[in-house]
Amino acid sequence: MSTPFYSSDLSAQDLSNRRQIRVWLLFICFLILAMVVVGGATRLTESGLSITEWKPIHGAIPPLSAAEWAEEFEKYKQIPQYKLLNEGMTLGEFKSIFWWEWGHRLLGRVIGLFFFIPLVWFWARGQVSSWLKPRLVVAFLLGGLQGGIGWWMVASGLVNRVDVSQYRLAVHLSVACILFAYLYYLAAVLKRRPELEREGWNVFGDGLFGAYAIVGLVLFQLFLGALVAGLNAGLTFNTWPLMDGQIIPSGLFVMSPWWINFFENVMMVQFQHRMIAYALVIAVFVQGFYLMRGNRESVLKSNASWLMVAIVVQVFLGVVTLLGMVPMDRALAHQAMALIVLALAVEQVCLLRREKEATLR
Repeated sequence: MSTPFYSSDLSAQDLSNRRQIRVWLLFICFLILAMVVVGGATRLTESGLSITEWKPIHGAIPPLSAAEWAEEFEKYKQIPQYKLLNEGMTLGEFKSIFWWEWGHRLLGRVIGLFFFIPLVWFWARGQVSSWLKPRLVVAFLLGGLQGGIGWWMVASGLVNRVDVSQYRLAVHLSVACILFAYLYYLAAVLKRRPELEREGWNVFGDGLFGAYAIVGLVLFQLFLGALVAGLNAGLTFNTWPLMDGQIIPSGLFVMSPWWINFFENVMMVQFQHRMIAYALVIAVFVQGFYLMRGNRESVLKSNASWLMVAIVVQVFLGVVTLLGMVPMDRALAHQAMALIVLALAVEQVCLLRREKEATLR
């Protein structure tokens, strides 16, 4: 099924429905971005294991009395993180990490409600087009799956570990970013745009493969970034552009079997995160110059320009975060900017698909 981009034959009611749903989806994307940032703060403050149970409904209410706080604190004292890292922590110190994790989970519940209730409202009023219905159901199911993945991640740190598994952390962040990209794409499809003028355009839709590749690279880089966070790899090798005094440091394959270095060797994990960043810069600039040199839609050229700016800003944030040994403000800015880069890359895919599908009509 072709994607129903904006066309001039849409009725006024169709345009109104699309605008309302688009605003709603963009708001959900904003909440997901906020969720990712809060999740990053939760990781940086090592707060993720402060709530040791998964109560999707009852857990929305925090401890309200001294007895309830004491009970919650006692549960935390039973896990390895407290016994090995935080023994002697005061109740006040526990509360400071508890609120980060509670806020992260609460925001997840808020996203679920802000997605489900408007979805039912739009659906009941007949405002959701037939092509969009299954796509929104997929998004809802993916959001529910993400909640389960979050607990699966937390559970990995409650026994025999003092933190969560970097593998599960990477899956958790990746699914959040995939959901963000998916919803942002739907919102981009619904956007009202000027009619395409094809006269003299001999490269209509060209560059779509490159746009897909950039989105894939951004998602892969986000996965690698989660591995860096999970292993605290950003606290090591805090120099740039050299790493351990070398362009390609020795010690990248010290673990056995060899493939495990890509996931558990701190040096390799940080090195590959750097290398994919360089590859992304090259890919974005090659794609951008290709799109801007031809007789292309102005909004596409603007997107390519902003994506080039965004990737440079993102690399800069990554470097200063590394050099500063991961201060929270820089690290969270780096994480937020990653989703902005992803949004611009997804927008580029949408614009090029719109061109490509216009040639098939």
